[in-house]
Amino acid sequence: MILPSLAVFEAAGRHLNFSGAARELGTTQPAVSHHMSWLETELGCLLFRRLHRGVSLTPEGRVLFDAVSSSRQAIEHALTEIHNRSGRKLVNIATDYGFAGDWLIPHLAALPSSVSDVEVRIVASQSAIDPRTEAADFVILLGSGQWPGCVSTLLFRETVYAVASPLFLAKCGPVKNAAELARLRLLHLESRDRCPWLTWSGWFAGHGVALNSRQGDFFFNTYSLVQQAAIAGQGIALGWRPLIDHAIHAGLLVPVLDQPVSTDMGYYLVEGANRSTPPAFARFRDWLVAECARAGAGPRAKSTSETPRKPDGVRQSG
Repeated sequence: MILPSLAVFEAAGRHLNFSGAARELGTTQPAVSHHMSWLETELGCLLFRRLHRGVSLTPEGRVLFDAVSSSRQAIEHALTEIHNRSGRKLVNIATDYGFAGDWLIPHLAALPSSVSDVEVRIVASQSAIDPRTEAADFVILLGSGQWPGCVSTLLFRETVYAVASPLFLAKCGPVKNAAELARLRLLHLESRDRCPWLTWSGWFAGHGVALNSRQGDFFFNTYSLVQQAAIAGQGIALGWRPLIDHAIHAGLLVPVLDQPVSTDMGYYLVEGANRSTPPAFARFRDWLVAECARAGAGPRAKSTSETPRKPDGVRQSG
């Protein structure tokens, strides 16, 4: 039972939520909880702290998660190599939940016939991803574009709106400025790692407004939950363009203010500088970059082996 429980543990550690792990594994939350209780009894220590929203890893849980996560990546790399040796063209993409669910998956239907022979595997995580160690052909990350030993191609600049459901705005009335918006309920995305993305504090700073201590806000550990709460009229969320475009076009969400906040960060496609890229994978990469260019900022490739630059902070976009 140790190997199945370790697989469940790895999923729970990535999601930091037993229900999220259950959805990924096609099982139930009680089954995940049972596996974790058995594993903790077997090891004689707690692996998770049970919180009001989700769970967090204990120091012992972190040690085990790092080991199991590394093993998963090594296994995925081996599977890819075996697939490629058998003639199958399987491209592995590692990214976060927001990019995977809100942009990449909806656009896969637009794959042209020139890459129809490529099989795509998407591995999403809310945890920090290191493109130098991740067992993936391409990594898509939000960051400054500086990853030593890698080559990155800019897909989108970080441009962030405050968004809410039409129902929420109808109930709360029109919002004229950021100071008025700060008095309403905000939906926050939490992370166990240092956040690379713009937070509400940074967004308000871009509008010249200080975000004081608050009560009544909601917090979530995955962006899909933040977006679901916003669509359900529970509060105001941050929405990254063009990831949020489909929800806006569908009328599920609307910008609360017309002024977004932009930063010097962005979504980048990252690959190893010295890694050879099979022609089929290169065609997929070229399609992805071109598809992103049609949705917003054009691509700009650069080496990231030089000294990393410091982000210039946030700025309001007109």
